[in-house]
Amino acid sequence: MERNHTMLQFFEWHVESDGDHWKRLRDAAADLKANGIDGVWIPPVTKGQSVDDPGYSVYDLYDLGEFDQKDTVRTKYGTKDELHEAIAACHENGICVYVDIVMNHKAGADETETFQVIEVDAENRLKEISEPFDIEGWTKFTFPGREDKYSDFKWNFDHFNGTDWDEKEGRTGFFRILGENKSWNDNVDEEFGNYDYLMFANIDYQHPDVREEMISWGKWLPDTLSCDGFRLDAIKHISHEFIDEFIREVKDHVDGNFYMVGEYWNNDVEACGNFLEETNYQLDLFDVMLHYNLHEASLKGNDFDLTTIFHGTLVEKYPLNAVTFVDNHDSQPGESLESWIDDWFKPSAYALVLLRKDGYPCMFYGDYFGIGGENSLEGKKEALDPLVYVRAHKAYGQQDDYFDHPNTIGWVRRGEKEFPHSGCAVVITNGEAGNKKMFVGEQRAGEEWVDYTRSHVDRVKIDEEGFGDFPVQAGSVAVWSFPGF
Repeated sequence: MERNHTMLQFFEWHVESDGDHWKRLRDAAADLKANGIDGVWIPPVTKGQSVDDPGYSVYDLYDLGEFDQKDTVRTKYGTKDELHEAIAACHENGICVYVDIVMNHKAGADETETFQVIEVDAENRLKEISEPFDIEGWTKFTFPGREDKYSDFKWNFDHFNGTDWDEKEGRTGFFRILGENKSWNDNVDEEFGNYDYLMFANIDYQHPDVREEMISWGKWLPDTLSCDGFRLDAIKHISHEFIDEFIREVKDHVDGNFYMVGEYWNNDVEACGNFLEETNYQLDLFDVMLHYNLHEASLKGNDFDLTTIFHGTLVEKYPLNAVTFVDNHDSQPGESLESWIDDWFKPSAYALVLLRKDGYPCMFYGDYFGIGGENSLEGKKEALDPLVYVRAHKAYGQQDDYFDHPNTIGWVRRGEKEFPHSGCAVVITNGEAGNKKMFVGEQRAGEEWVDYTRSHVDRVKIDEEGFGDFPVQAGSVAVWSFPGF
């Protein structure tokens, strides 16, 4: 039986643009593993449109911090050599590395081109609000600094189906590019009528040359980095048919265990389920629904019914394909999908993510190490490390839920023989302090359990029938287990 796996998103939006982030990962690898983290999701490794770009405004997919382009050799996070060193350090410490890949759009083109478009309504991309007209758009990518190394593919307006800036008139808009077989892709999310277009120059996956080039790059990247998987960004805006093809082609190419998780930001579990079905369950999805439940719980306090915390979530309905998380770089304060879980509830939220049997939990760098920028926040590593420890050493075996009170819930993990002294009891309340009596096993009679959150000094003695009466402080979480491992 394998130990539980835990992923850490190793960046937040405002990581300093000092070029030292790959070094930070290299230097942190040993401690991360020692603390129970054995997977890291790293930010986009490809060259963005500037040295300060977090990587989501993609310029050159083949430039990993190697070429002098966009006034820089390194990316925001460092050079290609430093990236290799960081991945090697992770592997030496038994940590898998999942690379964030951005395939929806390109930014920072080298030249403009003139081509014909129709402007569409921002709220309904299927509604045309103009006659065809010419614009001057930033759609020509020649990558002069790379000089055709790794790929000689040059991008032009024919490889995109939309853009948002007319250089000739100096104005923004939603411009659908016209041409033979040109349209928005039908196999995307239906928000705004059709959510193929998100930003910048939108990649046209109906173009066969584009599909071929992107799949070729998808195979080149693991060959080059020896990474262990991908995190696929913004996939509700990309042809589901292409995503299915891309995953199959890449997995066949690496001929091994290659992990894929997608960001399908939709809080409708049925929509996520349909996507999983359309892509043949080849990847996991982040549990956006659970995130929003946690956010609501943190805002409502004791008006939230904790027994409903998993209702309508991916981990409830598709537990084998759910990556559970509390917050990330988009939900952090000031960012595009801000929905930050309040501090008082954050340890409880992480207990719900880390200490249950279903889902692959992903922790957030901003929660663990802190957030920079205008909305800076201190990290909670000291509070989160005990939860990661319990996940690694204690949270095994049969799970018995005690979701029997709207303000105080709990569950027990019975433990497994393969992991001596494993098993735990978790109690969460959004109300007053209290106790919850739970059964941990007759064989545990006489054991004295401690609270790994360090909220309680006194121990709980398991009675002769195998029950413990486990206390929790007001608006808090307590994680009880027999000491030792």
